[in-house]
Amino acid sequence: MLVDKPEKKIIIVGGGFGGIRVALDLVKQKLSNTKIVLVSDKPHFEYTPALYRVVTGRSPLEVCIPLREIFPTKGAVSASGTRSSFGGKGNGVEVIKDFIIEVDIKGKKITGKSGSRYSFDFLVLALGSETSYFNIPGLEEFSFGFKSINEALRLKRHLHEAFASCERATPEERVCAAHIVIVGGGASGTELAGELALYTKELAKKHVIDPVLITIDLIETAPRLLPTMPEDVSEKVRLRLHHLGVNIFLNRMMIKEEVEKVFLKDMEMKTKTVIWTAGVRPNHFYGGTEGFQFDKKGRVVVDEYLQAKGLKNIFIIGDAASTPFSGMAQTAIGDGRFVADVIIRKISQKPLFSYKAKKPFTAVPIGWGWAAVLLDGLRVYGRVGWWLRRLGDFRYFLSILPTRKALIAFRSGKKLCESCPACSEELEDD
Repeated sequence: MLVDKPEKKIIIVGGGFGGIRVALDLVKQKLSNTKIVLVSDKPHFEYTPALYRVVTGRSPLEVCIPLREIFPTKGAVSASGTRSSFGGKGNGVEVIKDFIIEVDIKGKKITGKSGSRYSFDFLVLALGSETSYFNIPGLEEFSFGFKSINEALRLKRHLHEAFASCERATPEERVCAAHIVIVGGGASGTELAGELALYTKELAKKHVIDPVLITIDLIETAPRLLPTMPEDVSEKVRLRLHHLGVNIFLNRMMIKEEVEKVFLKDMEMKTKTVIWTAGVRPNHFYGGTEGFQFDKKGRVVVDEYLQAKGLKNIFIIGDAASTPFSGMAQTAIGDGRFVADVIIRKISQKPLFSYKAKKPFTAVPIGWGWAAVLLDGLRVYGRVGWWLRRLGDFRYFLSILPTRKALIAFRSGKKLCESCPACSEELEDD
């Protein structure tokens, strides 16, 4: 008599770049006697490379993509602990909206905030990173973060309120309200600075404010912008920002922040808007899990199959994995593909291949129509670089969505979605 093999349970925690990729690649294989579960604390995927465009008035539809659009479904993800089957019967993905708080490595179970416990044979942790404030006094309380759609929308609302307040403010109050300080000269900070340099001029016109009052300061502790990129690329970006009117302060360390005031080591600035893009760290969840080993950056040490070192069938991908290029979206996607292949091979009892880190290409847009692109040593700047970046966005949407839906998400980045009556006028014709 034939005995059915026990069902293999694969749990993926995290609905970001890496988690989505693992789930999609596993579903394609239509593995028999296998259950695939994706646990996410959000019912949607956030395309974080486009967050800066949401801050400057573009539609959040480009950034916020419901999971039901990525995986065909008859249901929806709603309350914590709610389960929905995506991708059809048998070989689909079961998506659960829950916030995972604990991993029992020995018992092969994870626990959600909802109180539910989920058993696994294979566990993929793809929780990404979170903002680190480096214990700078006042920073977390008074600054604006820039890592999620909620933070981006909150910052956008604040900018509109600040410019609207200028219409009835004293000259000194206007200078403060129109002063924006961005801390962090990496990719996120430079992208946002370039976009705001153009966008705030439009806001000034709509709110009848003299654009001369607008000041955008970009602060970086390193001796140059984009310190992880080649110096010539860094210099091109600096020149572009200078052309757009952004003030750049290098070798400056932030000491503390108070209400409407920022303190650097040798100066202070009066402002209502401080945007923190400088610090990230692996999700705190990893540090609270017993059994993991960590490197100096707090990332989980992994083996040649991206398994947590010393642990079998528990995989760490993306920002929290101690690999050469972790922290990049392309790296998380590559990790997801690799781990899906490892799991498939383990279930099929096929030989495994070791992980090889692939250097991602870099595209940093600085204001509409200009980007610096670095691809295998090739440098591309300006309008061509911009279109290469936009092509990269579209290619990603095509990799997770049907063509029609990918086009809708991509085109949503061209639509304005403003936050105040003055800025909403004539948007139908934009």
